[in-house]
Amino acid sequence: MLRIIDSRTGEPVDATPARRGLTRVEAQVAGYDATALRVLLVTDVLVRALELGGTPVWSVLTAERDHSELRAGAAALGIRPFEDSRDVGTGMGEAQVIHVVREGGAMTAGPCVAVEPVTGSAEGADPAVLRLALTSRRRGLPVHLDEAALNDAHDTLVRWRRAVAVWAREPSRPVPEEVRGELRAAWEDDLDVPGVLRVLRRVETSDLPAGARFETYAYADRLLGLELARDLGAFA
Repeated sequence: MLRIIDSRTGEPVDATPARRGLTRVEAQVAGYDATALRVLLVTDVLVRALELGGTPVWSVLTAERDHSELRAGAAALGIRPFEDSRDVGTGMGEAQVIHVVREGGAMTAGPCVAVEPVTGSAEGADPAVLRLALTSRRRGLPVHLDEAALNDAHDTLVRWRRAVAVWAREPSRPVPEEVRGELRAAWEDDLDVPGVLRVLRRVETSDLPAGARFETYAYADRLLGLELARDLGAFA
């Protein structure tokens, strides 16, 4: 079961509702900047994690300004579209609301997920590279985007996409239950995406059959949203 640290109390809480119904995940930002994009990205990962656990979810963007820039930036990062306002869906049987905010931002009633700021510049970076760079640290730690961080994310993404394309040429094999359990344990622990990435790094050089490694990466990518299977068929 997915548990998150509620920034209001510092205590872990269940992210899945106690009663059946929709969960609304609301991203709250002031305007467009790199930290706002990280807030939207954490929201997207939270939505994906809830869906993987079988919880119906809808996401909402609340911003004081720069609505079009925020939506364009989110789309470039592969973030699923947000609803237009927090009022959409009134009466849809929501079981709970989870807010995702910048660290130090206004806290509201209900579980609140705080995201540390981003410093540095990612101007001109490939969106998928930026997505990986921003998710390579836990949301409770600040991110500094520099040439080294972006180069590392770029090299990792290129290597993994090529490996996935090569593994896909072999007979498919199921994700080993132990590995599946490790992946879920990581992301269900307060959205520990770096923990998910560590599992993938270990699988990358393991002696698992190629087909099992392919399915493992495809499964994890449902959370990561990195399009790891994008280059299928590109390598002979």
